[in-house]
Amino acid sequence: MTNHKIFEQTTLPHITYLHAYALRLTMNSENAKDLLQDTYFKAYRFWGNYEKGTSIKSWLYCIMKNSYINVYRKEIREPKKVEYQEYHLPYNTTQETYFDQKHLLKNNYNDIFGDEIACSLKSLNDSLRDVIVLSDVEGLSYQEIADTIDCPIGTVRSRLWRGRKQLRTKLLHYARENGYIFKGS
Repeated sequence: MTNHKIFEQTTLPHITYLHAYALRLTMNSENAKDLLQDTYFKAYRFWGNYEKGTSIKSWLYCIMKNSYINVYRKEIREPKKVEYQEYHLPYNTTQETYFDQKHLLKNNYNDIFGDEIACSLKSLNDSLRDVIVLSDVEGLSYQEIADTIDCPIGTVRSRLWRGRKQLRTKLLHYARENGYIFKGS
């Protein structure tokens, strides 16, 4: 069997999970597709570095996370470049564009979480949010998360505990209003 076929058989079963993770990282469908493509390109390019017998899922998540950090967060820090045509759009058109950006979080998380939960998750520190998403949404084990974010398992457990505690505090009122917990709790 060729190296290409082995790569496909090993990595392609995880494409759905990686796409969902990319959406959570970028919060934009087009950027998620770009990140997914970049991840598979790098995985194929460095296929010789993959240690057989280790978690392929963790390895792919790690590549995706590093790509996201290196590219997408760097873009956020750079000032936005505005094209001449975009600058001279009528007022109503630019206002609609702003509206779409303002509700991007809501649209990406609508299928999974309510607005309150998505906003609370978004408000967490990146390191806490990443561990919560990888554990509670993606279902990775502590070891897989540790491999993905390159830290000890103890750090993963600590971040998960702190992140969940912060979410619990942020969502206490929401949980009571929606009947998830009783008023006396």
